[in-house]
Amino acid sequence: MTSSTTGADNAADTFTIGGEFPVRRLGFGAMRLPAAPAPDRERAVAVARRAVELGVTLIDTAHMYGWGANEELLAEALHPYPEDLLIATKVGIVRSEPDGYAYDAKPESLRRQVDAGLRRLRIERIGLLQLHRLDPEVPIAEQVGALRELQQEGKIGHIGLSEVSAAELAEARRTAEIASVQNRYNLLDREHEPVLEACEAAGIAFLPWRPVAPDSASRLATAAADLGATVQQVLLAWLLARSPVVLPIPGTASLGHLEENVAAAGLRLTDSQRESIEQL
Repeated sequence: MTSSTTGADNAADTFTIGGEFPVRRLGFGAMRLPAAPAPDRERAVAVARRAVELGVTLIDTAHMYGWGANEELLAEALHPYPEDLLIATKVGIVRSEPDGYAYDAKPESLRRQVDAGLRRLRIERIGLLQLHRLDPEVPIAEQVGALRELQQEGKIGHIGLSEVSAAELAEARRTAEIASVQNRYNLLDREHEPVLEACEAAGIAFLPWRPVAPDSASRLATAAADLGATVQQVLLAWLLARSPVVLPIPGTASLGHLEENVAAAGLRLTDSQRESIEQL
């Protein structure tokens, strides 16, 4: 991959989450790592370890990913954790029978979920704990307030939200300081632009899930070829250039794709290149 000239829209390569955790802005989403028995598990462990070797300092997981199995996999692969590594996890969704899930952000349930996450990750404090979804049956102030209590107890470092509107973010911030928002966002899906703008104004980390638009290959093939990059790398570079608070967390179970994704942090887009990509 050849890099283009650094444009004025390219921000620093790091972002400090919650004023405490300086992380490289291109992170890793662990959702796709299989927790099955060997050899799949061995490959998953190798991918997680390779991500850290490549300099990734932000890894995203959740209770919902294998109902705790993904967290346990990361602990197996990476514990004891490097001092500069932040593992962010999520609570608020629980398993329901036979094979479904349900929102559950009642305070007593959140406490149980956080305690279970601490055990699985083998830590005493979750640096960034995100509410996977707002529970429509529980007032926002009650959900966020429960996390604030856990924060005051030292079990949570910083609080994040996922899939919220700008209005919901503002309401949550009246109860506790919010360090991150994780919403669906990519070049072809910018429904949550107002949320990103609110995060940028407040200095809140914005972690786009599904950062790579699945139907963008044909549109960006020529642009990617001109840059000496893959389409996926161009999409990640665009996100990094979009705002200094954007921290993409692309996920993969492939060592090759992981290395390709991490290399996207070195792709710099000029203003004209970014504008041309956006017009596509």
